[in-house]
Parts: sequence; C-alpha cells; structure tokens
Amino acid sequence: MSPREAILALNLLPSFGPVRITRLLEHFGDAENVLSASENKLQRVDGIGPETAKIISRWQDHADPSTELADAERRGISIITRADATYPKHLLQAYDAPILLYVWGEITSRDKHAISVVGSRRTTTYGVSATRKITYQLAHAGFTIVSGLARGIDTAAHESALAAKGRTIAVVGSGLARLYPPENLALAEKIADGNGAVISEFPLHKAPDKQTFPMRNRIVAAWSQAVLVTECPAWSGSLITANLASEYGKPIFAVPGPIDKPSSAGCHQLIRDGATLVADASHIIDDMGELPFSFRNESPGEESDAQPQLPAEEAAVLTVMQAGEEYAVDSLIQASGLPSSAVTAALFKLELRRLVRPLPGFRFIRR
Repeated sequence: MSPREAILALNLLPSFGPVRITRLLEHFGDAENVLSASENKLQRVDGIGPETAKIISRWQDHADPSTELADAERRGISIITRADATYPKHLLQAYDAPILLYVWGEITSRDKHAISVVGSRRTTTYGVSATRKITYQLAHAGFTIVSGLARGIDTAAHESALAAKGRTIAVVGSGLARLYPPENLALAEKIADGNGAVISEFPLHKAPDKQTFPMRNRIVAAWSQAVLVTECPAWSGSLITANLASEYGKPIFAVPGPIDKPSSAGCHQLIRDGATLVADASHIIDDMGELPFSFRNESPGEESDAQPQLPAEEAAVLTVMQAGEEYAVDSLIQASGLPSSAVTAALFKLELRRLVRPLPGFRFIRR
C-alpha cells in the first residue's frame, strides 16, 4: 500500500476527524504504521478507546482506498495530502487542518492570496448586490474568492469572481460525487474548468449532514487571509465561520445593512464585536496591505508564480508611472505607445485594483 492510500484509508474510516488522525500520525510516525498497529498500542493514544481501536485494526472492513482512488481518477478529481506542495499553506496552519483534500479543478500558488466570503442562504436584493459589487472588486484586484457553494451569498460570491475573470474556490459540505446543492452543479463545473477548484475533505460519496457543514465552514475560515460577511441574521452559521476565522487569527470584515432588517443583524453584531465595517472593497484592500499582483518583467520564478500578473496593457501603463507624480492621459498615451482607448481602459482597471488614483482634470497618480 502506498503512503497516499494509507492516508486515504484513515480518512475513509467512519467517525474519525482530523484531530484524532493527527494524534495517531504523530504517535506512530505515518499512516501505514497506524493501520498495522495492534489494538493495545492504538489505545495508548489520547482519545482512542477500545471501539475506535477496533475499527482501525480492522480498517479493511470499512475502507477501500484503491477503489476510491480509481473512482476519483475516473471523475477527474485529484487527492492531495498535507505533504503535497499544492496543499493550501494558510489551511495547513490550522490545528484541525484536513488530512487530505479532494480537488476538482486546480489549486495554484496564487490562491494563497484569498478572501473568504460568507453569508446567508436566504438573501435580500441588498445583500446580493453588496456581495456582487465587493466580490467583483476583490477578484478583479487579484484575490481568490473562497466560499461554500451554498445557495444565496455563496453563489453570488462565486459568480461575481467568475464575472471578474478571477479565481474562486468552492468548499463543499459533501463528497464531490454527491455535490450539494445539486442546482449549483453548472456553477461548480465553471469553477473547475480553469477558474479555480471545488474542494472537499469528505469521501466521494459522502452525503451532506449536520456535521459536514460546520466542518466545511472551518476550511472556509482557515483558507484565506481574511473573512468577509456580507449579509446574515443573528442566528446564521456565517457567524460561526467568522468566529472560527477569528480564532485562527484572521481579520473579520462585515457589510452593514438597514438597522431595521433582521437579515443584517448578524453583520451588525460582528461590527459591534470589532469586525471592520466594509462598504467597498477598498476598505479591505487598504487593510490587507500589498496587493497580490506582480509587476515584474523578468521571467516568472517561484515568487512571481504565486502572484497573478497584470494584463499587458495595464502593466505597460503602470510601468511608465513613477510613484508620487501626476500624469495626464495624453502623456501616458505617448509614454506607453498604446492607443488612447487602451490607456483609458487600463487606467479604469488600475483604479479598480487600487493601483492608481484619479485626480481633478482627468489626471492620475500611482499609489
């Protein structure tokens, strides 16, 4: 059995979470040793009782890793473990990080520049509009959008990231062969088709239940650099995700709503508890510091691969602008050698990315 199959076998066992599996791995050194250990030795590990030890020692009765691997390969799904380079670095820092991830699509190094967007399944027009606006701006600025593929705010966040030609990661609370909700299958296909990835830690045919969604939420909370809550009532699971993110040391942002609308009561509670009020993506981008975009002209290396590159025309305009100097559009046209329409379009996009600032008289300054 390969090390990957051994890890997969542990993940397939019933009633096992990543914390207990991690304890076993730390005690025995690797998954193969765990699976071959006697019941007496297994019970010496904290949290492993007689029943659990019995399940592990008879793991073949509960898990078939070779069949699971073949099924995943047939569906175009890869399986990555904590030892793989593509495993998300922010997620790896969580104490309860998944043992492995099923990946439909591709995780790239630029996905470390990510913002999680969460909110209610039951949305208002206001909540959807705010989500689409801010998420579009964040994705256009180069951040990968992470959400849960649920109805409502999650769906709006993924769709807006795609509309901005950005990347998005959908973390689901079921196995990838039992995608939930089923009406978002077409959206999941768009994400997996070169625009990000659909992710799960659960076996392929695991159906969603009351436990899988909180487990999904902790991945959403841990994956990103920050969490944005755009609309949720006072009893929403989005508040749990935000609290988890806070425990992981992530900054929390929240969009305010009408004071008489219960649909925004959760966001107002977060703001009272210290979350940053957000009305525009710039409020998040300013707090995040350096943007994820790379402006280097040299051949991509390890560092530049982790950053999305500016489109050629935007990079050309930005290159001729020196920090602190004001530029008229005519001078930028002459210096860049681009047509006027291309320069004005590039300036608009650079402004959205918070890389240039407009001044009176149709002049611009590099931030």
